[in-house]
Amino acid sequence: MLTSETSIIATILLVALGILGWGFYRARPFGNLGVLAWLQSVVLMAPWLLFFGLFAAGIYINIVGVLFLVVVSAGLYIFLGKRLRSEGQDAILKQRATERLAAESAADGNSTPSADIAELKAEPPSIPDDDLQKIRSIFGIDTFFATEAIAYQEGAIFKGNLRGEPEAIHARLSQSLQERLGEQYRLFLIENIDGKPVVIVLPSRNDPRPMSLAQKAFAAILLLATIGTSLEAAGILLNFDLFSQPERFLEVLPISSGILAILVSHEIGHWLLARRHQVRLSWPFFLPAVQIGSFGAITRFESLLPNRKALFDIALAGPAVGGIISLLMLILGLLLSHPGSLFQVPSEFFQGSILVGSLARVVLGSALQSALINVHPLVIIGWLGLVITALNLMPAGQLDGGRIIQAIYGRKTAGRATFATLILLGIVSLANNLAMYWAIVILLLQRDLERPSLNEISEPDDARAALGLLALFLMITTLLPLTPALAGRLGIGG
Repeated sequence: MLTSETSIIATILLVALGILGWGFYRARPFGNLGVLAWLQSVVLMAPWLLFFGLFAAGIYINIVGVLFLVVVSAGLYIFLGKRLRSEGQDAILKQRATERLAAESAADGNSTPSADIAELKAEPPSIPDDDLQKIRSIFGIDTFFATEAIAYQEGAIFKGNLRGEPEAIHARLSQSLQERLGEQYRLFLIENIDGKPVVIVLPSRNDPRPMSLAQKAFAAILLLATIGTSLEAAGILLNFDLFSQPERFLEVLPISSGILAILVSHEIGHWLLARRHQVRLSWPFFLPAVQIGSFGAITRFESLLPNRKALFDIALAGPAVGGIISLLMLILGLLLSHPGSLFQVPSEFFQGSILVGSLARVVLGSALQSALINVHPLVIIGWLGLVITALNLMPAGQLDGGRIIQAIYGRKTAGRATFATLILLGIVSLANNLAMYWAIVILLLQRDLERPSLNEISEPDDARAALGLLALFLMITTLLPLTPALAGRLGIGG
């Protein structure tokens, strides 16, 4: 008889296979380009399908096998990406040749691009006429051939045809706009609802605003609260209440310092990559939680993102730094664990995470068969850090995982992932208070997607997509528990 965990995994696998089948059906009409794009999706999902398919069948792949699957998947994804770009480049060259012939025919008929631009159907009333004419002048047949302008908020949408690589065209148009109008306007290159590129020009006064003094004060209060909950969480781990026994402050300091070090390293990762991309970040709004010290922090962008690559890099940097430090703490703690270590945890502790249980099995071996296992404090700190990192990697809204999904797959997929994550958390919260708390946080504070970047069309490269795959894979293996049957086969528990 199947266990409930196995049934859930089997259902997820069936849904994933159904999605792949539907994707192939949708891709066939697009020829080689469509099939290659579909194969990339298959390669991205293959390690997940294989790992969890075998997991549902009671077969466990160790950490070396998992890394091998991810490396092979990344290599195939990059190879297919090169083939896809090569095929796409041929298609672009054919399209450009066709458009050039059409333009020459139009020139023979005494019709010029400049005349077409001058006959735009609608002018946005909120942009002064002089500014509007200067904005129109940045377009051309070799960049973006504008055919229509319509009002949009305080700016305008320019519809037309993109005549080159999005990244290069956006850079040229932005530079031309700045030369003519300085910093008065911002130029966005995005996909319209019909999937065609459009240019949106908006006043720079709509840019994100820096934090107010009140917001900074609130962030400072949350930081102090997080320090307090980290100290209290350390006390709970040591089986006493710090608030009722403050004289034992020095006892909780090492563990709480470790938790805070992981939180700070996470934010430093964000800050370093944001600085590299010349993006301003707000102060972090830490989320205090007595259960594990903190659930991480909410960080807002205080400037526009140049492209989706920057969004990916900044989003991944925090979990990468915090997760690596947590993983090193966990492994070092396992290596330092010995009879007489500070903590004694039940063997069920290592059944709560596939990743943690697997690493413990490799390092501790047969010691996991005991009812109580002696572990170094770094094991607890590392495990808490991995949980905090994994929660922030969930693919929802403005969480790091949601930003990664938005950067790689676009806003539409990110919106669907957010909805699916909230539904899943709602189901899990029936038996887990932690999931309920996190679902409420996402629903109230983090459910919205990030605003579009200045160049929303150019996608991150294949290497970034592979890293995103690895991050999401590790998130699932951290949060998903071992089934009792599989834990028994691994020798975890009596």
